[in-house]
Amino acid sequence: MPNPAKPRLALIAGPTASGKSALAIELAEAVGGTVINADASQVYRDLRILSARPPREDEARVPHRLFGYVDGAETCSAARWAADAAAEVRRTHVAGGVPVLVGGTGLYLRTLLDGIAPVPEIDAAVRAAVRALPVAEAHAALSREDPEAAKRLNARDTTRVARALEVVRSTGRTLAAWQADRSGGIGDAVDVRGLVLLPDRATLFARCDARLAQMFEQGGVEEVAALLARSDVPDDAPVRRAIGVPEIAALLSGALSHADALAAAQLATRRYAKRQYTWFRNQLPREWQCCTAPNLQLYFS
Repeated sequence: MPNPAKPRLALIAGPTASGKSALAIELAEAVGGTVINADASQVYRDLRILSARPPREDEARVPHRLFGYVDGAETCSAARWAADAAAEVRRTHVAGGVPVLVGGTGLYLRTLLDGIAPVPEIDAAVRAAVRALPVAEAHAALSREDPEAAKRLNARDTTRVARALEVVRSTGRTLAAWQADRSGGIGDAVDVRGLVLLPDRATLFARCDARLAQMFEQGGVEEVAALLARSDVPDDAPVRRAIGVPEIAALLSGALSHADALAAAQLATRRYAKRQYTWFRNQLPREWQCCTAPNLQLYFS
């Protein structure tokens, strides 16, 4: 049950294209709130269009924080974002307002609320050796060195398998053991009112496709061209891995036609939305409301 002694934090989450941004603005207007971004792509200044950041006219309706505040040449980790978000939450509470957190990056939300595992810096040689392994070999090694993680992870998930393997090899402890020692979360200090938008999948995927087509036609291609023209943004920068960027880069290089690049970006977005959908259904607290047509006045009163 909500704790009235704690300052309130409203949270609207859901997969990409679920309509959460518009709902967050509506709620912030109703409660005198500040909208705080919790989407890993929307933090980057270079990707207003492809990350579907709120248009400037919507940002002018209520205060918005942590949207487009990181330069594309930098890396915004979950830990960095969580520290910035916690500061914005405190600032909003001190001003007498209600923070309205909105986004689709589950790792960001978990890090802010639950804290972060204090995993030491991974030895560079260990990381290089692990990342050079084919995912099948990495998963086989993980089965020997951290069998519980190997059972839990998808054997084809290159990033997560490599992360689990490099942690156990570099530190001598499993990633799960480190995660049990999480610290720094604000979840116990606030009254979280969580709302998760989960439209039916056919509707969600249709929205994804339509939005990608609009992005391609309304400046997304030019946005990526400007990003790729920057000599200070490394090839492996997170901003260059955002959905739509690799596909448009292939279009600009002549490797893909416009139609094929759009189709590839749409497919990547649908797959991402599907993963988010599953995560939000299974990973968040049971007391958070999951719905398709929320009654904001009822839930956040």
